[in-house]
Amino acid sequence: MSTPYAEVIGDPIKHSKSPLIHGFWLAALGLAGDYRRAHVKPDDLAAFIAERRGDPDWRGCNVTIPHKLAVMDFVDDPGDVRGTIGAMNTIVRQRDGALIGTNTDAAGFFAPLAELDLEGAPVVVVGAGGAARAVLFALARARVGRVTILNRSPLKAMGLLATFGLKGDVVALDAPLPPAALLVNASSLGMTGQPPLDLDLSPLADDAIVYDLVYAPLRTGLLAAAESRGLDTVDGLDMLIGQAALAFELFFGKPPPEGRDEELRALLTA
Repeated sequence: MSTPYAEVIGDPIKHSKSPLIHGFWLAALGLAGDYRRAHVKPDDLAAFIAERRGDPDWRGCNVTIPHKLAVMDFVDDPGDVRGTIGAMNTIVRQRDGALIGTNTDAAGFFAPLAELDLEGAPVVVVGAGGAARAVLFALARARVGRVTILNRSPLKAMGLLATFGLKGDVVALDAPLPPAALLVNASSLGMTGQPPLDLDLSPLADDAIVYDLVYAPLRTGLLAAAESRGLDTVDGLDMLIGQAALAFELFFGKPPPEGRDEELRALLTA
């Protein structure tokens, strides 16, 4: 008897904790299914999608660096993700083989901030890739104030503010930070195997929150620096679990079990 499966694709992919998360939920619910990693290089993306499209056991995949923009060329987009967020992190296979792309990153990112009033608050976002697009989409919905984007190539990020109807600036990575209420690292800087993200956090407000989407390592240099300044922090597991929960229901037809987040977090940090 065949087993339904989903997976996460990216380059690199060994660091991904998504199989642990989905595997934990599948076991907790007693569902027959599997969730895997697939190392897919950019040049192989089209062939990978074509092959999986024809596999009736394949339920879909989560999409991580560097494919969140490129994958939009190979799937259907009924929710106009391209025209709104502009990046996809989840592909779901329909029974007829049609592939639908969506984005669970924006909701997953915002979940830990949902109780905060960010309206009019100044924000700094590091990065201008697919994750940054989801972050900016969510921040625009929260009606934040001026947004400063830090990016290696300021030109690449210039259009993002206009895309999401945000006011602000785009500056180089070594520019001094403004006195923001929220700093989000939506880049791969600080991830294992990537260059560090060294920022002077002293200009941030004393009650600022520092949120790092990187989760390998979980306690990044940025979060350590924030903690040493006495700032509140949010680590990458919050977004990872939040976006995974939405994707899990799309893949396997049931929501994750309730009341098991602490147990899951312990597993992920063991």
